[in-house]
Amino acid sequence: MTDPDLNAAVKAVEVDLIGTWRMTVGALRLLERAPRPRVVNVGSGSGSRTDPRYGLAVSGGRHAGHALGKAAVHSLTAVVASGLADTPVMVNAVCPGFTATVPGAREAGSRSVAESAPGVLWAATLPDDGPRGGFFRDGEPLRW
Repeated sequence: MTDPDLNAAVKAVEVDLIGTWRMTVGALRLLERAPRPRVVNVGSGSGSRTDPRYGLAVSGGRHAGHALGKAAVHSLTAVVASGLADTPVMVNAVCPGFTATVPGAREAGSRSVAESAPGVLWAATLPDDGPRGGFFRDGEPLRW
């Protein structure tokens, strides 16, 4: 933590937060015409204070740029959901869990993409009276 790679952190925050925000804003016009508009942001337990394995409180500062970017995604989700509360657009964030999206991840104990995908699909197909502005893993709420 005393010598962070701030350039890498800026890139992570740009992708995680700014990329998510830009994509959401860019999709809103299309979503307004959709019969069941949903935004599902990809969060992470690493951006949560309460995740017992990867959270901010137990990470020891590892991957700080990614963790802070994902914490910001969780906040963005709440802000956008609040701003769209009077519309049919439902916005939530989902942590897919530690998923095998990079080489070596399976050997490190990650889940397969097939194991993680149902939680994302759950949020994308919520009923109209479903939750808004929440953070979930496998359909269960997470504190962040």
